[in-house]
Amino acid sequence: MPVYKDEQRGTFFCSFYYTDWTGEKKKKTKRGFKLKRDAQAFERSFLEQTQGEPTMLFSALVELYLADIRTRLKPSTLYGREKIIQDKYLPFFGKLRLDQITPAHIRKWQNELIEQGFKETYLRSLSTSLSTIFNFAVRYYNLRENPCAKAGHIGKMKADEMLFWTRQEYAQFIKQIEENTMQHLGFQLLYWTGMRIGEMMALTVGDIDLRNKTLSITKSYQRIQKQDVITEPKTQKSKRVIFLPDFLCVELAEHIARMYDVKPTDRLLPCGKMLFRYHLELGAERAGVKRIRLHDFRHSHASLLIELGFSPLLIAERLGHENIERTLNTYSHLYPNKQAELIEKLEKLDIQHRISVMKQTEEARKP
Repeated sequence: MPVYKDEQRGTFFCSFYYTDWTGEKKKKTKRGFKLKRDAQAFERSFLEQTQGEPTMLFSALVELYLADIRTRLKPSTLYGREKIIQDKYLPFFGKLRLDQITPAHIRKWQNELIEQGFKETYLRSLSTSLSTIFNFAVRYYNLRENPCAKAGHIGKMKADEMLFWTRQEYAQFIKQIEENTMQHLGFQLLYWTGMRIGEMMALTVGDIDLRNKTLSITKSYQRIQKQDVITEPKTQKSKRVIFLPDFLCVELAEHIARMYDVKPTDRLLPCGKMLFRYHLELGAERAGVKRIRLHDFRHSHASLLIELGFSPLLIAERLGHENIERTLNTYSHLYPNKQAELIEKLEKLDIQHRISVMKQTEEARKP
């Protein structure tokens, strides 16, 4: 591995040939290394990546993995994935060779995470994402097996308890939020429509149709690295039209009327999520209700619709779920009372039937 010194700059550089994925021979030069061994390590890692061998470092595999998914994920999802890799995977696995990472390494990493007290659902997410990276290496870079498969997963796919507010709790909370403010309108939209926070933040004035009492979900908002990013909604089914109650139309009309020199492309709520997080925490404390997340307004709306007796199909359409199974899997535990009500009605029908049969029998016995 030839390494050269740049006498003018006092640094090292490497220059070598390699064969790319098309079979073409190319030259690679990389400058600016303070130490000779750093230049040698770069060349070794680069060639291992190019050759696709499991002897590459985990950090090299991660670069290949991110390059592969970069065009397939939304910016917000990609940013989240990169941050997890940087914070949770590379500090532990980064300098290990891929083929030397064993199930024992995975178990040790898992135990360290468990000791840090993360939520069960977050632990499962971290575990699953790491396994995905190793599956990528198995499929495309000749890794013999995925060490996560033997180590097993940690955490839980679903939280033990889903947090949401009842109508009474929400009524107590919204009383604490000043009227005629962006936060008041925002909380009203979240609770009475069930839209995602990113969908609400992306709403423009043109998305509101007060005449037909609807709003259109066509995009999503994220704040990534101090930049406002507008993307497609989470799924195709997320693109939808939501019908609005009269009182919400009135509040929307009053809010738009207060906006200066308003245009259809102007954001309806030109602020960040932190405004809502601040007032959510403050309002919940003043109202004396349990603390929930912004996303839990979505669960609160779903539980309200279930309580009002609406079908899972209608709820799935309103929430923008990809399929009805997603709705049932997420909210099936909210239906027990309805099951009890169903049994009660069936029993009443049975009693009515028995009474009818008895009356018919008695009539038949009369001379």
